[in-house]
Amino acid sequence: MRLLLVLLILFVGCTRKGNKSDTLEISLANEISTIDPVGCYDTVCFVPVTQVYESLYEFDYLKRPYTLRPLLAQSMPQVSSDRLTYTFKVKKGIRYHSSAMLPQNREVKALDFINQIKRLAFLGSLNSRGFWLVDGKIKGLNEWREKVQTDLNLFFTESVEGLQAPDDETLIVTLNSPYPQLLYALTLSFTAPIPEEAIRATKNDFSLLAVGTGAYSISSYNPVQGVELKKNPHYVSSTYPTDGDQLAKKNGLLKDAGAKLPFVEKVRLVVIKEAQTDWLNFMKKKVDMINLTKDHYHVALNQDGSLKSEIIKDQIELQASPTLIYWWIAFNMKDPVVGNNLNLRKAIAHGVNIDKYIEIFTYNVAQKANSIYPPGIPGYSSKTQLPYAYDLILAKEYLKKAGYPDGKGLPTLKFDIRGSDTRRRQMGEFIQQELRQLGINMEIIINTFPGFLEKARKGQLQFWQGGWVLDYPDAENVLQLLSSQNLPPGQNYFNFVNADFDKYFKEARQIEDGPKKFELMKKMEFIVNEELPWVMQYYARNYILSHRYLKNFMYSDIIYNNLKYLKLEGK
Repeated sequence: MRLLLVLLILFVGCTRKGNKSDTLEISLANEISTIDPVGCYDTVCFVPVTQVYESLYEFDYLKRPYTLRPLLAQSMPQVSSDRLTYTFKVKKGIRYHSSAMLPQNREVKALDFINQIKRLAFLGSLNSRGFWLVDGKIKGLNEWREKVQTDLNLFFTESVEGLQAPDDETLIVTLNSPYPQLLYALTLSFTAPIPEEAIRATKNDFSLLAVGTGAYSISSYNPVQGVELKKNPHYVSSTYPTDGDQLAKKNGLLKDAGAKLPFVEKVRLVVIKEAQTDWLNFMKKKVDMINLTKDHYHVALNQDGSLKSEIIKDQIELQASPTLIYWWIAFNMKDPVVGNNLNLRKAIAHGVNIDKYIEIFTYNVAQKANSIYPPGIPGYSSKTQLPYAYDLILAKEYLKKAGYPDGKGLPTLKFDIRGSDTRRRQMGEFIQQELRQLGINMEIIINTFPGFLEKARKGQLQFWQGGWVLDYPDAENVLQLLSSQNLPPGQNYFNFVNADFDKYFKEARQIEDGPKKFELMKKMEFIVNEELPWVMQYYARNYILSHRYLKNFMYSDIIYNNLKYLKLEGK
């Protein structure tokens, strides 16, 4: 508690000081749930965590389709002919941020990556969100997990058969079966290295302290207000890209090719929940970029989606981009009311006007979902159709079949929203009004964002709006949300269990993209649409505004460590 108070004082004391032209200022839409990379798995905490922590690989900032490039690795790995053994070489001379917990100029070692993978599997009070990445995949890891349990002494003394570091530069990972997504997993901060000295010093608690190698280190942190980051003067893990796609070249994003990173001295990440406050701060240049919400589409955009002339005059630029973000209405399949009654779920699926929802809350910018897979991943088809659509007559028939004609006898449903801001409340109220037409009563439960996530991890939600940002462009990252391996506190907040789905998923995740995998994807999609743990809504399309003095910005919804590339010229 004392440490948190000190950090709060530091945060308040540091804000607005220093040369503003050297400070990049970004808003966060909600409180920061954690800065521990094993626990961070939402789009808010990703922003600070990925500036501080690094992994073996990253996505190339200026290339689409997404391609991998080494970050803390020297090169791409050597892979055995049976695709079970990966040998990685770790870069020399990568130093951790200065910390009293570490020897001076402590460099990254191969063993540090093993420590972090162990942390993902450890059953201590880490609240790990990333065990699904390695669960059942690395030889001996699950057995290690069962043996070590919560014993921190055993954490260090017990080895994992499939994780070896014969020297400081060499990491060898041996798998139980082929895992084509392994390199994608090694782009995530879940797998960032952690030194043994820091684990011992903090007793494995990194909820308030960070020890990374990234372009920025944390100078102050308060989960409710935000984070201040400072430039890492010893950063050498990466340089500005020397190549890019046609769009990057057209927009002049290669002028700094090969330059040392980062460019900006300080970064302020400030929590601003209300869209109007965020907009006003952006227009006053207190925030350097903003993701438009429905509250300001009409203010900033013409009907064709272009910027209004008065906004252009303010030296503001627009990037409009499809995303790997998508949204649904979700059900807890263990809930005795919604989970045990398929016809009730079908009634809700046919009783909510998704087109109207998209019009009101996305200004018709979003694309209505037609599949459980989003565009942009192999296997998606624009010809797929969902087996439900807005139809009040059919919805009422299903509600009658569910045993609740016109809603009679149905308990009030509890709909949890992901934050307390006006927009989230309005979204909940829309669903509430739609279901009222069927005779279904719904109570809106307001949460903080961390509070919502905590309920989800404990399987305590009944009915809610969920969303997902793909970690990497592979269907496996969608389907793992519904695997019984990932039941709460894992990502399967729906408590969805289906033996055939699990069988197909296990097979699909071990094979490369191609006809066989795509056929398995269709089978799993059929099961999901039959069981209906969620009702698909839309695929997001983002409109990002930035001031013209912000340079080198190229939007991505899966590249979060992008702040190191940004420059401020003439702010």
